[in-house]
Amino acid sequence: MLFASAEEYRDSPRKAVTAFGMSGVGKTMVASQLRHCGWFHYSVDYRIGTRYMGEHIVDNFKQRAMQDPLLAELLRSDSIFIGSNITFHNLSPLSTYLGKPGDPNKGGIEFAEYKRRQAQHRVAEIAALEDTAYFIERAQHIYGYNHFIVDTSGSFCEVLNPNDANDSVLQAATANTALLYIRGTQEDEQRLISSFVKAPKPMYYSPDMLDSAWAEYKAEKHIANDNDVDPDDFAVWGFAALVRHRLPIYQSIADKHGYTVEARDFETIRDDKDFDAMMMMAVAHRLNG
Repeated sequence: MLFASAEEYRDSPRKAVTAFGMSGVGKTMVASQLRHCGWFHYSVDYRIGTRYMGEHIVDNFKQRAMQDPLLAELLRSDSIFIGSNITFHNLSPLSTYLGKPGDPNKGGIEFAEYKRRQAQHRVAEIAALEDTAYFIERAQHIYGYNHFIVDTSGSFCEVLNPNDANDSVLQAATANTALLYIRGTQEDEQRLISSFVKAPKPMYYSPDMLDSAWAEYKAEKHIANDNDVDPDDFAVWGFAALVRHRLPIYQSIADKHGYTVEARDFETIRDDKDFDAMMMMAVAHRLNG
């Protein structure tokens, strides 16, 4: 969805925008602010963690609980309920399920199991993104929302091909929304990496990227056995590798199919008027080359 002028965006009776960029650039924060201004906030991560991976997540909890004799007995007799309390701002159940590969004694999981869960996430994320059109109509017809923002995961760029016009995820995004890339500076990238170092969290890798990163990490650290990998150390190393890997793909998506704004400007948004002004600026910048 590209506009012939900034005014065309401004005058659209039903606005729909897909915001994408690295995890931590402010997508969820701004989407939450727009929600208070009459926009429907569609969180891809929330959809993944509830509709498409909710059963996997809860089954993992139950497997852990079954290791305790008391809890096992209560589960078998349906005496207790175990569920996932995932929210837009707390995705810990999903992150915990994805896990980190490496030494089980340090909280890691077997690499083969890690890859299996990553594959589940890929299927789930594609499905959640392909649900965009359905939720746009649902938001309008059921709840009366005319404006819609898609709050993507950082792995948005990993599940589509910006060079393939027939890519199902790309078609779902571009046919129904305007794509908006939140671009960070090198300082922003270092800040995101520094924040990740303090609190590593599980991430999604494309299959080829994961195999390449895993092999490169083990070679660099002189590690032969998968279970000798420190899960947190790989998570930090892998996050920096993902940043370097994803940035040019994000930019390619924006150059071919959407718009770009700087993260420092995006962070100043306080309401829908600020957001619309920023979108109009982005549209004008693209039209002016």
